[in-house]
Amino acid sequence: MHTPANSIEHYIHAKDGNRPDLLRHCFTPDASLEMTVRTATIAFPAQTSGRSAIADVLVSNFARTYENVYTLCIGQPPAGHASTHACQWLVGMSVKDSGELRLGCGDYLWQFVAGAGLVRHLSITIEHMQEYAAQDLEPVMNWLQSLNYPWCMAADMVSTAPAVGDLESILKFFKS
Repeated sequence: MHTPANSIEHYIHAKDGNRPDLLRHCFTPDASLEMTVRTATIAFPAQTSGRSAIADVLVSNFARTYENVYTLCIGQPPAGHASTHACQWLVGMSVKDSGELRLGCGDYLWQFVAGAGLVRHLSITIEHMQEYAAQDLEPVMNWLQSLNYPWCMAADMVSTAPAVGDLESILKFFKS
């Protein structure tokens, strides 16, 4: 049986590991995705329908540009019977062509099929997606990999952040 937490974890592992097949353990076949992008440094379609199309957008197409993807859901996982779950997220990744670091954050709003635990709708808001030099990749990846994955508490993340570029603007998002 799928639980809401299992579904979210499958999504994170699918996206981070470039494994689109895992989304069958996360989304219903007719699931929908809504994206709100509040930065000019990354682009996604505003609406996507169907698990296969979601896999293309969030896993396959994404993996053509990015690697070393590491996503954290901030806070506790949802209860086993949750119909919705809202949480903030943080992602770090590198651009395949240049090795440059990208660090972003935003909000997830998950809606689950009652009793099934599968996602019927996901809303993703990208608040920030910042660009950093390639030399910042190692300290940021060391930081991200030292945190609980994929569920991390904001206080743990903020208190252990490295002194890299303008990381403070990302961290402010989690302090509010």
